Amino acid sequence: MGNAKNIAFWVVLFLLILALFNLFSGSGSTLQSQSIPYSDFVQAVQDEKVSKVTLDGEKVRYRSTDGRDYVTIKPDDAKVTDLLIDKGVPVTAESQEQSGFQAFILSLLPFLLLIGVWIYFMNRMQGGGKGGAMGFGKSKAKLLTEKQGRVTFDDVAGIDEAKEELEEIVEFLRNPQKFSRLGGKIPKGALLVGPPGTGKTLLARAIAGEAGVPFFTISGSDFVEMFVGVGASRVRDMFEQAKKNAPCIVFIDEIDAVGRARGAGYGGGNDEREQTLNQLLVEMDGFEANEGVIILAATNRRDVLDPALLRPGRFDRTVTVPNPDIKGREKILGVHARKTPLGPDVDLRIIARGTPGFSGADLMNLVNEAALMAARVGRRFVTMEDFENAKDKVMMGAERRSMVLTQDQKEKTAYHEAGHAIVGLALPKCDPVYKATIIPRGGALGMVVSLPEIDRLNWHKSECEQKLAMTMAGKAAEILKYGEDDVSNGPAGDIQQASSLARAMVLRWGMSDKVGNIDYSEAHEGYSGQTPGFSVSAHTKEMIEEEVKRFIQDGYTEAMRILTERKDEWERLAQGLLEYETLTGEEIERVIRGEPPQAGPDEHDTPDSGGTASVTAIPKTKPKSKPKDDGGMEPEPTA
Repeated sequence: MGNAKNIAFWVVLFLLILALFNLFSGSGSTLQSQSIPYSDFVQAVQDEKVSKVTLDGEKVRYRSTDGRDYVTIKPDDAKVTDLLIDKGVPVTAESQEQSGFQAFILSLLPFLLLIGVWIYFMNRMQGGGKGGAMGFGKSKAKLLTEKQGRVTFDDVAGIDEAKEELEEIVEFLRNPQKFSRLGGKIPKGALLVGPPGTGKTLLARAIAGEAGVPFFTISGSDFVEMFVGVGASRVRDMFEQAKKNAPCIVFIDEIDAVGRARGAGYGGGNDEREQTLNQLLVEMDGFEANEGVIILAATNRRDVLDPALLRPGRFDRTVTVPNPDIKGREKILGVHARKTPLGPDVDLRIIARGTPGFSGADLMNLVNEAALMAARVGRRFVTMEDFENAKDKVMMGAERRSMVLTQDQKEKTAYHEAGHAIVGLALPKCDPVYKATIIPRGGALGMVVSLPEIDRLNWHKSECEQKLAMTMAGKAAEILKYGEDDVSNGPAGDIQQASSLARAMVLRWGMSDKVGNIDYSEAHEGYSGQTPGFSVSAHTKEMIEEEVKRFIQDGYTEAMRILTERKDEWERLAQGLLEYETLTGEEIERVIRGEPPQAGPDEHDTPDSGGTASVTAIPKTKPKSKPKDDGGMEPEPTA
């Protein structure tokens, strides 16, 4: 319908231009004729210098015997016809009715052109062809077809529970009798909730590919328009289209754009967004039943949605789509690596172990970066080394080999990182140390990488205390080697992470006997960044800071003790880092024992023979003018 109106608009515009052309072309001879006085025309007739005359109202056009065209205006009382007949000049008269019609068209033409231009620009403002210039209230939902790239449940991995719930909806559409014979009704809606990049939209596309029914997709922001009532009209039109194609699925991406809680201070009850939400609520579950129309919606802001939108009967199911666990990451890597030739040394489970907290989108980007790195050096397949380098690049940034470091700076970095590694190896509840490097990357001059055996879901007090010791080992190493007066700003990132972890232990996790089992995180100014929910006395604040300081100081003291006891091993590892820049896996243990590593000085960042891989947490953000070492530690864990 919209295309037909567009075609009609261009046809009318073409006809108007054609009429204008004909109008001017009809009087083209007048424009090309030379105007002369009427007396000269009479004299030319009397001298028999006129070969042909055309009478057009008061205009007289004639051609002289020498072939030139002239035009003149005759007086009202002039008897031109008699004069011409007496002289035997051929006379032609033009009808005046046609000229009047042309004049009428000429007078209307500016208005018609203005109307045409207005229609054109209004049509472009409203999305170009979606119902033409008067189609403001038409739905912008698009029918997803297989031509746009069919996705099935085989392309979705790592979120098995969410996939099972949505597979049931697909089964209901295929075989409704299986459920209806027991009195079951098809869910009216399912809300997909999860962090960005976990695969909510991909799940919806998989349902479209598996269900074999019409699948309409629209964004929440497509409902809201500058004109009042347009959003509600589009909701009505969308459901009308869905009813005509039932059974079908309608997917609303980023529904929080239109589904925010009403009465939140945005414009009152007549706010356009609220009117759109009201219409959506009525269409989903009002007086008229929408049989066979299933609404899927995705958001990562469930907390801002209106409660009426979340009740059973509208969104019957809330499907959580979390970040994948280690098994899920391995499956997701397998899906994304289907079209990527992998080398014989690639172990996707090791890569999955090394990427805790990665979403599906992060893993897809990791595989792509590894493929680009392999192509850059001309490999025919992607190796484990490419995955390691890609992972480090994604997490911490590219290597900064162009950065010029003095020997003193490299030495301090080596002793700093060796301190982290020695303490991490000495404490049994720290994650196994996999890699140590003094190559600048991102905002850090060096780092120590730890590899957790499993995904970390909770933290114990003893684990946190040992983690604090490993975090503070960098500063302890600098003081032990160079003295308190020559300590650098390198431990700034370590101190920041240690402070965050110690505050979490005291304020949220109740790991301080002196503070007790009370959540002070919102009330403690400067910790959560929120407005305090309740007041805390000055004595309590002082006690909290004392406990935070005690936890960090205990970790620092433990790190100093371990480095003093294992000074020889620490020295050997620091010198090994200065010589080889990067040591991984068993290479670190060999250097500590005083043995030379198998890897050469130019073969850094390669997997060791033990088949382990690294995981490096995202370093804390630091000022660009002062890159600091983050110690290779992970971000503050969440409760």
